[in-house]
Amino acid sequence: MPNNASALGLEDIRAAAARLGDAIAETPCLHSHTLSDLTGAHVWLKFENHQFTASFKERGALNKLLQLSDEERKRGVIAMSAGNHAQGVAYHAGRLGIPATIVMPKFTPFVKVRHVRAFGARVVLDGELLAEAAATAQRIAKEEGLVFVHPYDDPAVIAGQGTVALEMLKQAPKLQDLIVPVGGGGLIGGMAIAAKALRPDLRVFGVESELYSAMQQELQGQPVQVGGVSIAEGISVRDVGRTTIEIARRLVDDILIAREADIERAIVALVEIEKTVSEGAGAAGLAALMAEPERFKGRHVGIVLSGGNIDTRLLASVLMRGLVRNGRLARIIVMTDDAPGRLSLASGVIGKVGVNIVEVAHRRLFTLASAKGAEIEFVVEARDRAHLEELLTALADAGLPAKLEEPD
Repeated sequence: MPNNASALGLEDIRAAAARLGDAIAETPCLHSHTLSDLTGAHVWLKFENHQFTASFKERGALNKLLQLSDEERKRGVIAMSAGNHAQGVAYHAGRLGIPATIVMPKFTPFVKVRHVRAFGARVVLDGELLAEAAATAQRIAKEEGLVFVHPYDDPAVIAGQGTVALEMLKQAPKLQDLIVPVGGGGLIGGMAIAAKALRPDLRVFGVESELYSAMQQELQGQPVQVGGVSIAEGISVRDVGRTTIEIARRLVDDILIAREADIERAIVALVEIEKTVSEGAGAAGLAALMAEPERFKGRHVGIVLSGGNIDTRLLASVLMRGLVRNGRLARIIVMTDDAPGRLSLASGVIGKVGVNIVEVAHRRLFTLASAKGAEIEFVVEARDRAHLEELLTALADAGLPAKLEEPD
């Protein structure tokens, strides 16, 4: 493999595709009629969450492992990752009989840690950021003589990730734009090389989370300032690859920013519309499209669903928060006098309107109401926001003024 960005080309990505063969799934790239109607673009989804480890990271990891010498395989490999690269390295190293050690940041979701261990790798949890985990991995690699498999700043890894673009352009030849999640830049680097070589007119957009927009800041010549807890931990990267930033300067048209709330909405949309589970990083591309639909109106847009490894508890929370945002789950406070039958009356009105009561709390002490008054808090399930407004009107008509507590 070439050892610099300028030497990495389409032939390297084609060679990677041949090398990977059927050890990597050729995931579907399908047109979404509903998402197209919602956004005004012709939306194509590349389901990399259908890989065995539920992420595109397998491609680059395996391409690197297959090029190790016999002596390097015997010594073993080490990687640092927030999860998906870790699983790709661990799975294929185990399949090839290569000892693997994975250093993961402490914030890594439990599901990813569990999967890496299940593949037979030794797991070391250390550091609050990828950069800190990387330092630990480099130290262990030096002490134990292990081969370091970088998650993104390695030509072999970049070439492996670029095979995603080869498949997409074969599966959806009408594509005009690609929207690619960006962490360290390995995926967009490889895809941009392949896409621009095959279709120079095709636009390539990266998307970062608002808390970790390191590549955008670097491309704009700004000091990198990132941090915070993001739902898109897979792209929560402070240090963009030196090789990948060079590729981005030449070949990437723009970097989009996805807000945390928009990423949550995209996760919900993918579950409800496409019946597919995406982690935060994987949904970032759709989040960016939904936030700026006018920029892509009428164009054929390919979005990479880069991974599906989301903690089940987090997914449940995101889905419930989505119900709140859409007006299907709400908290209503009924103000009334503290008299017998008021709870029954309010419940009757709610039932008559066809709204379902999920939870109820009757408060007399912890309230700003009069000492002779009370607050009744209902968590209710409705069809939509219009249904909630119908309920508020019915409660008011029954002499039970109520207020709807809106989410932030």
